[in-house]
Amino acid sequence: MNMIKKYVLVIFAFATCGMHGQEIDSVQQRQEKMQWFKDAKLGVFIHWGLYSVNGIDESWSFYNGYISHPNYLKQTNGFTAKKYDPKAWVELIKESGAKYSVITSKHHDGFALWNTKFGTLNATMGSAAKQDVLTPFVKELRKNKLKVGIYFSLPDWSYNDYTHFTRDSIRYKVSAEPKRWEKYLTYYQGQLKELSDNYNPDLYWFDGDWEHNSEEWQAPKVKQMLLDRNPKTILNSRLREHGDYATPEQGMPITRPTNKYWELCMTMNDSWGYQKNDHNYKTTDQVIGIFADVIGNGGNLLLDIGPRGDGSIPEEQVEVLKGLGRWTNKHKEAIYGTIAGIPKEHFYGPSTLSKDQTILYLFVKGNPNGEVVIRGLKNKINRIYVVGEGTKLSHQIVGKIYWSHYPGIAYVKVPDYVLDKNMTVLAVMLDGKVDLYREDGSVIESN
Repeated sequence: MNMIKKYVLVIFAFATCGMHGQEIDSVQQRQEKMQWFKDAKLGVFIHWGLYSVNGIDESWSFYNGYISHPNYLKQTNGFTAKKYDPKAWVELIKESGAKYSVITSKHHDGFALWNTKFGTLNATMGSAAKQDVLTPFVKELRKNKLKVGIYFSLPDWSYNDYTHFTRDSIRYKVSAEPKRWEKYLTYYQGQLKELSDNYNPDLYWFDGDWEHNSEEWQAPKVKQMLLDRNPKTILNSRLREHGDYATPEQGMPITRPTNKYWELCMTMNDSWGYQKNDHNYKTTDQVIGIFADVIGNGGNLLLDIGPRGDGSIPEEQVEVLKGLGRWTNKHKEAIYGTIAGIPKEHFYGPSTLSKDQTILYLFVKGNPNGEVVIRGLKNKINRIYVVGEGTKLSHQIVGKIYWSHYPGIAYVKVPDYVLDKNMTVLAVMLDGKVDLYREDGSVIESN
């Protein structure tokens, strides 16, 4: 019996080690596949479709009854793409400092940008463009070594065998007509397989998952299908939580997200698609400020543009991307490949850290009137310089007393002549990994 027990224990130990090893491998594999995303920091979102023609809200306009479905689809006549230049698009995206782009291959209205074999509502067969406009864009991204992201809407409100049509009109319930739902599953999964086979995206950006649960969407099956084609592909969280990263929308999170991987998607004005009457654009300063807040909290920014139906990009959007590009190119060492910075009680502004945590980057908004402050930094500061400009800066430590382990306050002198016109970045070189004082202030015990 003793020998049998020992044998069982040995087998159990080997099995446990094997399972633990698999878990470690799984975590390591996920970290490896997510690394480019974590390092990229900036992507450009592109909303381009029928709604780009007359400035009518993308898909939601007919769903909410602001316009009839037939009138919405009339925009196919104006989707000409006659000024579409995918090479120029990608050059602009690259100039902005973005490392990836996500384009709406199909929004909720069901209009597809590629020549899909599933249905005729697409750029090739169902629009004035009469061409596949997705393929040349993906090719240009690849040529320029930018990562390819494909947005795909799970719902298709124009498809007759989809459940939902408008807010006040549901075609059927899945439980009542399961065969009809199976037909839709074949349709949407067939389109996804085309995207997978034709473009092998680095990232899938799903949307619209709220209309059905995971089982009805067959989310695990879809995820596996995409991973079978490319185990390294990344999925956002909108496949009923079967994704790799969180996607807050429009609003910058106030507190630092707990999710290790996250991305804020944000418009330049108040609209995702082209809106000729929407002139409420964020300034370049505002976009850079939001971007700094995002990366300082360990996330990515996916900044949206909305080209017109002819393929031209509005001048205001070009201006913001170019201005952003000037700033990202100058300050790239403080942006790409960095990690989240220190808590804001230590520095009143965004910050990032080098991966080894020995260089602290401080993002200084506006004119600091001669100095910026770092509180509770235990490290010795070896050097401080202005990123992208090189000027060495001096600093003073105040409040460090010999009888207390409180490290004092560092005042960094910042002369006006080193200030960047949008946002200045300072590099603080430390004597080791960043070490912060996180206690209450000391009281005098001996003097």
